[in-house]
Amino acid sequence: MSEPVVLDASAILALLLKESGHERVEHILCSGGAVVCSANVGEVVCDLALRGMPEEAIRQVLELLPLSIVPLDEELAVRAGLMGPQARVLGLSFGDRACLALASRLGAPVLTAEGSWLKWQGGPPVICIR
Repeated sequence: MSEPVVLDASAILALLLKESGHERVEHILCSGGAVVCSANVGEVVCDLALRGMPEEAIRQVLELLPLSIVPLDEELAVRAGLMGPQARVLGLSFGDRACLALASRLGAPVLTAEGSWLKWQGGPPVICIR
């Protein structure tokens, strides 16, 4: 397995929906180092459900993705919460901050489709797929 890379929900959705930059996400998944926070899995599930995908299909898609899912534990939740003041100006959601908190914990870069994340200071390296 290669070094871990933490995926944001937007990167996973780009892959599943074949949006711009999905090839970069696919490459990370094939490397065997993809990690995601359970909060971001919830974001992916919500987006797919809002698009009308049935629950069974969503569960099947998630099972096929070679991801290590890390639970949102108390420490990650606190870290994400403490990022609130700095993250507010960038419009980062709690799920976004949970992703950044996990990357900080692992000392890993984050892969996202959200260009505004490139302005994040003092945290893990951010790689935008677009």
